[in-house]
Amino acid sequence: MPDSASSRPPATNTPGRRLRDAWASGPVLLPGVFCPLVAKLAERIGFRAVYLSGGALSAATGVPDIGLLTLTEFVDEARRIARATPLPLLCDADTGFGEALNVERTVREFEAAGAAGIHLEDQEMPKRCGHLTGKSLVPAEAMAAKIRAATAARRDPDFVLIARTDARSVSGFDDAVHRAHLYLEAGADAIFPEAMESAEEFARFAREVPAPLLANMTEFGRGPLLDAAALGDMGYKLVLYPLTAFRVAMKAAHDTLAHLHRAGHQRESVPNMLTRAELYDLLGYTTYEARDRAYFAADERR
Repeated sequence: MPDSASSRPPATNTPGRRLRDAWASGPVLLPGVFCPLVAKLAERIGFRAVYLSGGALSAATGVPDIGLLTLTEFVDEARRIARATPLPLLCDADTGFGEALNVERTVREFEAAGAAGIHLEDQEMPKRCGHLTGKSLVPAEAMAAKIRAATAARRDPDFVLIARTDARSVSGFDDAVHRAHLYLEAGADAIFPEAMESAEEFARFAREVPAPLLANMTEFGRGPLLDAAALGDMGYKLVLYPLTAFRVAMKAAHDTLAHLHRAGHQRESVPNMLTRAELYDLLGYTTYEARDRAYFAADERR
């Protein structure tokens, strides 16, 4: 059994601490960032945190979101994004990539990669997108065991552990509430009630589970697309937009490639592009050149 994080004093300014501080001052909008450059863009725009979606990562790899990717693939992408931005990064960790002992390693790997936290879900494998049919759940006690393992495994006690329950669309709203309380007792820092179907359900869940909550505002799902301010008034601390930028980017890519194929040129697409200067500015290109010149200048002075 790993040493309990509760026996260690919290470190200051860790990714998990920054995420907790962010939600303490109001609901945090978490855009899904599907590559490090999009994370840089989110930082520049002014977001306070970012999110790595398993659905987006799977889709970008060319496979559906049914648990086909490995822990290593998730963690490698998390590490690249965490290196690209100081914003705290919340990561989808699916079902934890195994049972309770596997969850220990999952937590350690994401934490070492620089993530601020993860969410774990209570589906059976093969898992499904939370807004599709065909899901099945593990027993609530088995999920609670995973949460206990995750809590014991984290080295930073501020590393955020969010328990997602998919019970609403499998066994009903009341079971989702029951599971949420069980997962909080097991040590979860926050609850992610997936696939609520109305504003009234979001509000009722917040009343019945008075804890930090995460709302998923995914498009084309079971529930309404509510304003972050309204969700904040209900008590939600985190609001996910897991595939918003990805879906828009893929539609733009489709339309651009279709036009190129049809017209044989890209001239009409140029106004929709980042310019070379804008892209290089986002990448910090000139700072690389300046450092490179400085390194060679030191040799010339000898």
